[in-house]
Amino acid sequence: MKGVCKMNFFEERNGNLVFRENGETVMITPWGTDSLRVRSVILGDISSYSAALLEVPAIKAEISIQETTASIRNGNITAELTVQPWGNALQTRFINQRGECLLSEIPNGGALTLKARHFTPLNGESFKIKASFISDRKEKIYGMGQYQQEIMDLKGCNLELAHRNSQASIPFYISSLGYGFLWNNAAIGEVHFGLNTTEWTANSAKQLDYWITAGDTPAQIEEAYASVTGKTPMMPEYGLGFWQCKLRYYNQEQVLNIAREYKKRNIPLDVIVIDYYHWLRCGDWCFDKEYFSDPGAMVKELHDMGIETMVSIWPQVDWRSENFEEMRQKGLLVKANSGIDVQMLFHGNNVFMDATNPETREYVWNKCKENYAAYGIKTFWLDEAEPEFTGYDFDNYRYYEGPVSQIGNIYPREYSRLFYEGQKASGQEEIVNLVRCAWAGSQRYGALVWSGDIMSSYEDFRKQICAGIHMGISGIPWWTTDIGGFHGGVRDDADFQELLIRWFEFGTFCPVMRIHGCRLPGEDIINKSGEKREWTGADNEIWSYGEENYEIMSKYINIRELMRNYTRSLMEEAHLKGTPVIRALFYEFPEDATCWDITDSYMFGADLLIAPVCHKHKMERRVYLPEGAVWINASDGKEYKGGTWHDIPAPIGTIPVFLRDGRQDYLIGRI
Repeated sequence: MKGVCKMNFFEERNGNLVFRENGETVMITPWGTDSLRVRSVILGDISSYSAALLEVPAIKAEISIQETTASIRNGNITAELTVQPWGNALQTRFINQRGECLLSEIPNGGALTLKARHFTPLNGESFKIKASFISDRKEKIYGMGQYQQEIMDLKGCNLELAHRNSQASIPFYISSLGYGFLWNNAAIGEVHFGLNTTEWTANSAKQLDYWITAGDTPAQIEEAYASVTGKTPMMPEYGLGFWQCKLRYYNQEQVLNIAREYKKRNIPLDVIVIDYYHWLRCGDWCFDKEYFSDPGAMVKELHDMGIETMVSIWPQVDWRSENFEEMRQKGLLVKANSGIDVQMLFHGNNVFMDATNPETREYVWNKCKENYAAYGIKTFWLDEAEPEFTGYDFDNYRYYEGPVSQIGNIYPREYSRLFYEGQKASGQEEIVNLVRCAWAGSQRYGALVWSGDIMSSYEDFRKQICAGIHMGISGIPWWTTDIGGFHGGVRDDADFQELLIRWFEFGTFCPVMRIHGCRLPGEDIINKSGEKREWTGADNEIWSYGEENYEIMSKYINIRELMRNYTRSLMEEAHLKGTPVIRALFYEFPEDATCWDITDSYMFGADLLIAPVCHKHKMERRVYLPEGAVWINASDGKEYKGGTWHDIPAPIGTIPVFLRDGRQDYLIGRI
């Protein structure tokens, strides 16, 4: 009688730990400091393709193999693999250097025969993939990009892994247990941070792929993540001051008159923004000569005043655009899988240029180089970056890189890449472009993300505080909002003016300080041929809201100027280490348990605690000051002990700002 064949589930292959059983191959690879990458396929070879992770130098890990168990250690993280007796299913758990379990796949449940890595076949070579992990009820979760909700701890949340106007899905989080996790998959999908399990789903993918890192502090985890997905360039000097914008400056003289007025009033202004529909048709990527007769002269005058010009770019291409037929013929546009190819209805039938196609990126940049950069314009507003499909019917569209259902979330990153690489190739060194969405890695392409077309309300204001903190954790240090919100602000309404001032106070302590909005009442614009163009909103300059509000806003612009050296140092940290500019309190004070639950205050760098007044008609607010520091109120110089709560007076025009151990003391008495 022949003996029972010994099962060889595990092997070491080129420095990787590999498991094989019943058609599945799992590979675990050391990938950066204290980090591991996990990949799994059914009936195929592990692919080297990575949606988000950059290549890193090879690391020799410690690998141990027994018959039904194995482990791989890279620094402070170890993956322990166990073949379970029922069905030979593999369970993997990750532990830190102290032997503490950070994260574990679900077990098969014996007779339940559950699968931690579940592949549901689709047509062709793709699968719907689900990865399931045991949930620790004590765990707190932060990051995941920008979702419009007033929630800090994401435990218990269900999140769509897809982009929408004001939603940027970046599938990376930091856990209070001491690890960071990246779902390295750009497919449309979902994540459920449930109390029983955590489940990640990709609607269409060819392999399961995720990355995990261990760290003793949030800063260590964040820096490890930045090292494998990329870091921001250094913020240009004009990113440190005040930016003026509105919907919309529709002609050249209007732009120049606003800039001249700022100079006349001696109010510092770094950037003025020319919003959308300064073109005739989407996809023309040039100024409409009826309204901008001499862009070169306009940009020169602005430069002579020390002001940079930013212009809006949309990825839409109108069927009537001068470039539509050529781009369609060359295959440079996003394609519908079925039906009429209209992907957005706005001032006509529009399709999107395909930013995932390198030929498209070259084509569009050459248009923008000729029609904008040649005039001296060196910063762009990349609007509609999700892109904003009418109806968000992700299953119906296809990119050069693949179906949107499978690869769609890379679009905003590739859109930023289009301009960054074009600007670099044209010799520009310092690059920042405003963009309405991002994905993992967008930061390395100079992406300054703003939070989209949000409402002018206190509720939305509070949501932006959470969004800014989460975006920093998600690896996007450059982030901002429309000061005052975008929709619904009535210029002469007293309640809106109060909201605007409170938002302006907050905006001073954001990575970039920029006022924008669709202010009411608006004005229709009719061109010479009688065609109705996109309208323009009410005035939105700081002198547009009365003398008292003007004095407050000009004060905060000057405070922003006073902080220029400090803000520059924060941008350097972001550039060198990937450090957020806006930081959760726990980022600086991880040992203080209370800091992990604060939703409405944050650190602006390491030195300043910012507590925005974000409720209607409130003239004070309750503030928690973390343990481990002495705090000085920048308003009156009063000293407070850390680890305490305080009710702080905050009349209109005053935002509670506290100086950690008295640092940045030049602000005392100015706020």
